[in-house]
Amino acid sequence: MESALKEYLNSLKGKRTAVIGLGVSNMPLVERLLDAGVSVLACDKRRREEFGGIIERLESRGLETALGPDYLDHLDGVKVIFRTPGLRPDVPQIAKAVAEGARLTSEMEAFLSLCPCRIIAVTGSDGKTTTTTIIAGMLRAAGYRTFVGGNIGNPLLCQVDEIRPDDMVVLELSSFQLLTMRQSASIAVVTNLAPNHLDVHKDMEEYVSAKRNIFAYQDACDQLVLNADNEITSGFAREARGRVTLFSRKKTLERGVYLKDGMILYCGRPILHGEDILLPGAHNLENYMAAIAVVEDLVPDEVIRSFARTFGGVPHRIELVRELDGVRYYNDSIASSPSRTIAGLRSFQQKVILIAGGYDKHIPYDALGPEVVEHVQALLLTGDTAEKIKAAVLAAPGYERGKPDMEDCADLRQAVERARALAQPGDVVIMSPASASFDRFKNFEERGNAFKDLVNALK
Repeated sequence: MESALKEYLNSLKGKRTAVIGLGVSNMPLVERLLDAGVSVLACDKRRREEFGGIIERLESRGLETALGPDYLDHLDGVKVIFRTPGLRPDVPQIAKAVAEGARLTSEMEAFLSLCPCRIIAVTGSDGKTTTTTIIAGMLRAAGYRTFVGGNIGNPLLCQVDEIRPDDMVVLELSSFQLLTMRQSASIAVVTNLAPNHLDVHKDMEEYVSAKRNIFAYQDACDQLVLNADNEITSGFAREARGRVTLFSRKKTLERGVYLKDGMILYCGRPILHGEDILLPGAHNLENYMAAIAVVEDLVPDEVIRSFARTFGGVPHRIELVRELDGVRYYNDSIASSPSRTIAGLRSFQQKVILIAGGYDKHIPYDALGPEVVEHVQALLLTGDTAEKIKAAVLAAPGYERGKPDMEDCADLRQAVERARALAQPGDVVIMSPASASFDRFKNFEERGNAFKDLVNALK
């Protein structure tokens, strides 16, 4: 019997297929399409020389390429387009191709249509990577063969033939991936929603609408897990077609997961004490509550507790880099929005030295100002958003001159050097930028690794 993936790839034969963006998820897709004898046009805004010989190797196998600034101007006659998540689907060249009959899809959308097992999908403005990792870790600890993909892990379309019906798949899905999604996971999680990525989305309404797709196509047998403390996500409950499970850090829920006297309970049953969670911060309590809402029928309580006591977190998320001369240095490079940085600041019982600033995603910083006044002793600013963050602090109620001290730094290196000079034994230094990385770095991982290198180089 022909596998689902082979049948899908065979359906593309004879159809000129474009793959836009030769990144982590799409490069294996290109290879698999070529293996299947599909005619492939690879489009990428990078120039040939930036690929280090990979393009020439693939061209020798029949790949057609469109590289450089006009990479989208060669879609005439294309019948199927695999979109990279960061590219809007309504750019004129794609819109024209779709109007002329091309089918727009993505590696992740194709995977959802072919996956034979239960899919758990997680989205949100903050916490989705950690929540995804916690869910997958608990499932594995309970003995499930578990695959992780989407924004993290491996591209799963090319692995779909390895996945069995009794396996588990856990996906982290971004708003960009969800924007054109027309299929939902059987279990969907929305951790929270706040303004984000408004440099790509038209407005907040479009951003929220994209997130909504994670559950919009569920049916009555499916489950939706929502944050009851977030105004937007709690409102999604009215739209759900399946069973809704709420979680809350602030109120008792008749049915759902909630925090009471430091204990996480599910429908009144104690599951996990907050003190057993190795990860710091109230936001990680919420991440665990979301995960428990997903796995409460799948994973024994003792497995949940054992996992929480030992799981040290995901790199670049309040990651302890080192302690030097009594000062702890934390890498929170994932914090590309004010809400994420606020969560990081609230994770510590003391005022911190904060390094912030970066690429401007055109989101408001008003909410960050009061949190900086309350939680920060010294603020070191760098990058495109430095002035916006400074203005939010100056306008915050309770701000007094010098509380916190604020300094502009030319770059991350100077910020780390100033933090070292200012810090006293017992202090915490955290890089939590409240901004994206693209002004100076390829992504948040590169920024976080640069910070770690600078901190580890301190003498």
